[in-house]
Amino acid sequence: MHKSDEQLAEKTEHLKAISEEMNRLATELEKLNTAYYDHDAPLVDDSEYDLLLNRLKVLEEKYPDLKKEHSPTMHVGGTVASRFETAPHRIPMLSLTDVFSKNEVIDYVNNVRQRFPDVRFVVEQKIDGLSISLEYKNGLLNQALTRGDGINNGEIVTENIKQINTVPRVLPSSISDLLIRGEVYMNKQRFEDINKEQEAKGLKIFANPRNSAAGTLRQLDPEIVRERGLSLFIFNLQAYADKTFETHHESLEFLKNLGFPVSPDYYLCQSNEEILAAIEDINTKRASLPYGIDGAVIKVDSLAMREALGNSSKVPRWAVAYKYLPEQQETKVIDLIAQVGRTGRITPMAILEPVVIAGSTVSRATLHNQDYVDTLDIRLNDTVTIHKGGDIIPAVVAVDYSKREADIPKFKLPEYCPICGAKTEYIDDGSNLYCTGLDCPAQMTRKIEYFASKEAMDIVGLGESSVQKLWQKNYLKHLTDIYHLHEYREELITDGVIGREKRVDNLLAAIEDSKKRSFDRFIAALGITHIGPQTAKNLVAEFNDIDLIMQASEEELQQVPDVGPNAAHSIIEFFDQIENQKIIADFKKLGLNLHEEKIESDKPLVLENKTFVVTGTLINFNRQQIKEIIEKNGGKVTSAVSSKTDYLVAGENAGSKLTKAESLNIKILSEQDFLNMIE
Repeated sequence: MHKSDEQLAEKTEHLKAISEEMNRLATELEKLNTAYYDHDAPLVDDSEYDLLLNRLKVLEEKYPDLKKEHSPTMHVGGTVASRFETAPHRIPMLSLTDVFSKNEVIDYVNNVRQRFPDVRFVVEQKIDGLSISLEYKNGLLNQALTRGDGINNGEIVTENIKQINTVPRVLPSSISDLLIRGEVYMNKQRFEDINKEQEAKGLKIFANPRNSAAGTLRQLDPEIVRERGLSLFIFNLQAYADKTFETHHESLEFLKNLGFPVSPDYYLCQSNEEILAAIEDINTKRASLPYGIDGAVIKVDSLAMREALGNSSKVPRWAVAYKYLPEQQETKVIDLIAQVGRTGRITPMAILEPVVIAGSTVSRATLHNQDYVDTLDIRLNDTVTIHKGGDIIPAVVAVDYSKREADIPKFKLPEYCPICGAKTEYIDDGSNLYCTGLDCPAQMTRKIEYFASKEAMDIVGLGESSVQKLWQKNYLKHLTDIYHLHEYREELITDGVIGREKRVDNLLAAIEDSKKRSFDRFIAALGITHIGPQTAKNLVAEFNDIDLIMQASEEELQQVPDVGPNAAHSIIEFFDQIENQKIIADFKKLGLNLHEEKIESDKPLVLENKTFVVTGTLINFNRQQIKEIIEKNGGKVTSAVSSKTDYLVAGENAGSKLTKAESLNIKILSEQDFLNMIE
């Protein structure tokens, strides 16, 4: 082969490798966009996402012919959720250009100065939350939209935004038409409290405050939003019909005087030195702030200059976001392991040669999931770059492939749990691997807490604190140990691990009483993937004995309402486990209710096909009891009032649900009205 032919072949091979890397990065970024914007469940830390996106941008600039038309670098991430009504954006909700060095900041401001020598800039904290647009008409909050796709439509979340107590619902009537943009966030302390509550209930915990804020704002029940305690900062006036402003900082002060919480402690700067000092000052304060920030935003202050600079298809040209990069260090991978968490999630973990980063010694780093491992293609003995994601959790962000040893195989998460040996299963759209073992020690406290929770077997007194104490003292090591606690009554009283005689006896009585719980609640208490309380009810209505469920085929299971292919597969996988079969046999011997008598009747159910909402304080029932009565009589209970609601059962202090029901002309029932209807 001639030298020129060799060079051509090398160039072709090089371009092929570059194209493959760009395709791989684009695919991974689209997946991360979907998880972040659409499911409020980020798979990686923001700084890791930024590194991947920046790598793709660099390659696209260097090899423009290989750039795809619909590259992730060309659009605002996210789509619109089908469960919300949508509305068009009056003004697009664009994202910002990210820069990662002070030199890039200076390049940006100098480019603006070439057109506007006297330009001034505002430097603000970049709040880590969910972007929102608020529209006021004639002084009233008319509509709140999420970003959605950023250009065309957003999700209408007006009722949820009204639950944030710092959002004014009413402005002076002279405000005829106002459109503003802000960031919904959850402060750090509230985030920690919410995750403790989620974990105690056996529910999925949030990855970070931004994830928690986004997941909360997209709840269908406004009461949940109110309970979660979100906050808001307004950072831009988009449109105002009644007055003209010359500068951004003037508009922020106007909004502040109207009662809006605006971008806190912003800086008005002109020189490069002032801008860089503001960025550094924000960085110095960020650890002590009660809310999360991930950078500083540098904005042109003059609104006339902004209009002249305009926007691209994705970003405004009058602002950039400087992202604070975590400290990075290079080290070597000495082992790759699978770690089983308290929820049963199996996470790949890199064991590292110890290295000091951000003031502490790091010897382990998370790899998130199998997709992340595959994207990095990280292997044993690799030289890697690590940083502390969010300045807290160490993570691997890059691999030096030039230093890789030959013939090192790829790392794959195990098919069987490394702790208990049960089969593992991918859930959450196939991104996360979980142990399916009912009796896995790594997740046993969480399983016991959920089994005993109000939504499941409702064992009063067996909450998070009690379970943890009983676990530490070796009274509880398996689910079935709950029903053997009576054998240790004297020891429990003597130890005082959960209290003295009265508390111990109350707990033992509650445990004994739970044996009478309905069969569907036992099924829900098992924590089978995709099987919640309502699906458990549907299962029991079709298969009224535990043996019938265990023997059912996937095809038979899919005939049950709400049981799709994934749920049917989870049920089969769960009951195929020998360990789980043994535990079910033990529960039978212990006398739990694993059977439901079928009531055959041609008489229609009293509440058949009727939808109820229950609100306020009731005298004769708690919420769970009245819910069970409604469902037993053929009705359905939902948490939010809508046009599809047939009846609202209202106790004392009914609140906003009663107001909304009245506005929709929905039939209001007192507790006595409801009892009369049942009778």
